[in-house]
Amino acid sequence: MIEGCTTEPLFWHIDAASEGRPCHHKTANVLNKLPKSLQAKAKAALHDIWTAETKSSAEATFDHFIAVYGAKYDKAVDCLIKDRSALLAFYDFPAEHWKHLRSTNPIESTFATVRHRTIRSKGCLSNKTALAMVYKLAEAAQKSWRRLDGPSQLPKLIQGVKFSDGVEIKSPQTQAA
Repeated sequence: MIEGCTTEPLFWHIDAASEGRPCHHKTANVLNKLPKSLQAKAKAALHDIWTAETKSSAEATFDHFIAVYGAKYDKAVDCLIKDRSALLAFYDFPAEHWKHLRSTNPIESTFATVRHRTIRSKGCLSNKTALAMVYKLAEAAQKSWRRLDGPSQLPKLIQGVKFSDGVEIKSPQTQAA
């Protein structure tokens, strides 16, 4: 492995308590535990949770989902409840980053190119040539990657600046200066 590189996105390293979960994966897991006749309605309700403007409205929508489906479909609700804080963690990051944090697509699409090419080249890879090929494939693929929205917010995150509902929390010392 190249020194200093990881396969995990930056936001997973910022704070262990704010571990993120991809919303579309959780949606699929919850829907699999519901009857087909309810899945469309439940999917819309779950979408309302992920797209709420504030964390408090997302919490209220989350609680409403639990109230509606909890009595009959406890497995679906338990699946959702167990990751509640992780699913809503993106509200503690800049609003510009929310769409990136709700999804694993940046990670999945990054490695899709590499996965497709390495599967095709059977039996000719040593560890050294595999690493070189993966590096070159990722280097070529990065030319078409979409840039992160709000890149100016990254230094603030690294410095530990707190955000609430996507907006930077100004400390009294910062406001006085």
